[in-house]
Amino acid sequence: MPVDSLKPSGAPRPNTGIVHLGLGAFFRAFGCVYIADAMAASGGDWGVVGVSLRSADTADVLRPQGWAYTSVSLGADGEQPRVIEVLNDVLVAPENPAAVLAHMSDPNVKIVSLTVTEKGYCHNPATGALNLDNGDIQHDLAHETPKSAIGYLVRALQIRRAAGSAPFTVMTCDNLPENGKLVRGLVLEFAELIDPKLASWIGSNCRFPSTMVDRITPATTKDDIERVAKITGTYDGAPVMHEPFSQWAIEDDFVANQRPDFAAAGAEMVADVTAHEHMKLRMLNGTHSALAYTGYLAGHETISDTVGDPVFAKFARRLWSEIIPSVIAPDGVNLYDYSDALFSRYANPAIRHKTWQIAMDGSQKLPQRILGTMRENLDAGRDNTGLYLAVAAWVRYVSGTDEQGGVIDVRDPLAVMLSDLCNAQSEPAEKAAALLGVTDIFPTDLAAQIREPIGVMANRIWDVGTRRAIQEILND
Repeated sequence: MPVDSLKPSGAPRPNTGIVHLGLGAFFRAFGCVYIADAMAASGGDWGVVGVSLRSADTADVLRPQGWAYTSVSLGADGEQPRVIEVLNDVLVAPENPAAVLAHMSDPNVKIVSLTVTEKGYCHNPATGALNLDNGDIQHDLAHETPKSAIGYLVRALQIRRAAGSAPFTVMTCDNLPENGKLVRGLVLEFAELIDPKLASWIGSNCRFPSTMVDRITPATTKDDIERVAKITGTYDGAPVMHEPFSQWAIEDDFVANQRPDFAAAGAEMVADVTAHEHMKLRMLNGTHSALAYTGYLAGHETISDTVGDPVFAKFARRLWSEIIPSVIAPDGVNLYDYSDALFSRYANPAIRHKTWQIAMDGSQKLPQRILGTMRENLDAGRDNTGLYLAVAAWVRYVSGTDEQGGVIDVRDPLAVMLSDLCNAQSEPAEKAAALLGVTDIFPTDLAAQIREPIGVMANRIWDVGTRRAIQEILND
C-alpha cells in the first residue's frame, strides 16, 4: 500500500453555489463530474457542500483528503482515474442540522440538488402524495429542526423567505417519473401544512426542474480501494467506480437562470424531460430491477453475470419487447438501438453492479419502473408475461428465503410487513395476492387485473426455480 494518501491539489476552490442532499457514490461519480467540467469550461462559483442525511461514513473518509476523491471510469480500454475537487465540505445532518440549514439558506447557494433514493422522499409511490404516517415527516411537521429531505427543503426556504432572500432551485436527480413535478408537489404539500403563505411563495418563486440521470455506479468495495491505490500510487479511502457512459437531461428551468454551464459539460438542456425519463425508467431501470430479482434468485451476483447467462440474455430482450411499445422515444432516439446499447452496458464485466444492491427498496421502485408499463400494456391489450414474472420474482425475493432455503437480507422500508404477509400464506399464489393488496405499492384496480397471472408465475418460480420459469416463458 502506498505511503501517501490522496491530498487536494492546492488549487483555489470555487465558492459554494450548490448544496447536495444525499451525497452518495452516484452523485460523486455523476453530478460532481459534470459540475467540475462545467466550471472548467465556463467558470462560475459552483462548489458543492454535500450533506449526508444519515451516516457520517462518507464525511469521515473524505475529510482527511480535503474532500478530494478519485472518480474511476471502468471501460474496455481499462481504468481511467481522475481526481475530483468540487466539494468544499460534507456535513452530517443528524450531527449538525443547524449547519445544514445555514448553508441551504445562504443567498450564495443557488441550487439544492438531491439523490436521496426513492424512499427518501417520504411519499406514497402509488399516489405520489406525502406519506403523513412517515415518522420523519411527522417529526418535521412538529419541529423546526428537520430530519427528512422534504423537511430540510421547506425549512430552508422558510428561512430564506423570512430573510427576504430569493429561493433556490430544487434539482432532484433520483429515478422518479416527472421527478421535479413530484418533488414540487411534496414540498408544497408539506409547506401548506405549516404555513399556507409559505407554500404560496414557494409555488410562485421556486423552480423544480425535472432531470433524467444515467450512469451505472456500483458500490465501492475494499478491493476497489486497493486497486485504485495501485493504479494511482496514492491511497483514496472513498473512490467512486463507474461506467464510461453518462447521460444527463435537465429541464432548463432555474431561478433567475442561475446554474452551471451544464451544456458545456455534455448535459442535454431541454424544455421537457418526460420522454427521456420514461425511456430510461422503463427500459433501463425496469429491466435492471427485473434482472436483479430474477438474477439474484438464480444465484448470479452481478448484472454482468446475469446477462452472461444465455437464458437471462434472452429474458432481457423479452422484457424490452414488452416495454418498448409503451415508450415514446425522445427526438432522434431509436429505442431498439437504445436497448442494444443498454445490453452492452449490462454485459460490461468491469462493472460489478450487484443484483442485491439493485434489488433494494423494491416497494418504492416497482410503481415507476414496472407497474406503469404494465398498466399501459393492459389498457392496450399487449403482453406482460415477462413483467409478470419479474414481479413474481420480487415476491419470492421479499419473502426472505432464496431457492436454496437461505436467508435473503432484504433491504426495504416495508421489509417486515412484506415478509409477514408472505409468511402468513402457505401457497405462492396466495403470497403474491397478499403483497398485491399493499396499496402503497399496487393501486387496487391494477392489483385486481394482475393478481391471477402473477399468482401463476409465483407458483412456477416456487415449483421449478426462477431460471426454469424464465425458460418456460421464452419457449412459449
